[in-house]
Amino acid sequence: MLVKPIAQITDAGFIATAWHLYEEAFRDLNRLAVQRHLMHRSEFEEVMRDQRVTKYLCLEDDGTLLGMSTFTNDLAAVPLIAPEYFEHHWPDLFAAGKIWYIGFLAVHPDVQGRQAFAQLAEQMYMVAAAQDGIVGLDLCNHNNDVRHMSRVLRIMAKRLGRSRLDLLDQQSYWLYRFGTAA
Repeated sequence: MLVKPIAQITDAGFIATAWHLYEEAFRDLNRLAVQRHLMHRSEFEEVMRDQRVTKYLCLEDDGTLLGMSTFTNDLAAVPLIAPEYFEHHWPDLFAAGKIWYIGFLAVHPDVQGRQAFAQLAEQMYMVAAAQDGIVGLDLCNHNNDVRHMSRVLRIMAKRLGRSRLDLLDQQSYWLYRFGTAA
């Protein structure tokens, strides 16, 4: 298994393969989480071509794509986060470009549990750790409550040494019910 960082992916065939993996990994979250977790195909292709975002590819020895993630320290390249939040809380790290964000980390369901997730996460964390930086990411309640992702990430952070995992923010969604729907 090999993890390979790439700045830009332009090959239409590889983008189609990557899209299939991404869609398989996140499709079910659209029915389990209120906020959309699956990008539209056009958004996905835009990210693949965006040189501000490094794509980490986890490849089998024969070149088969097992997993992929996106990683950037240009926080303006990440939709739905506020770079100002990070700038306010960590102004020195923000100014130095030492704050990274993981847009997604996807492993094909057929190969979950084969170290692809861990290898992708480790490669990205090592970049930030080498510069005494920080890495942000988001988890929906389903991935945290059912898959225990914050626990997994906490264990990984501890294993990498001199690091910790902190909860930054939470958002809750509320529903008003009226009439017979109540």
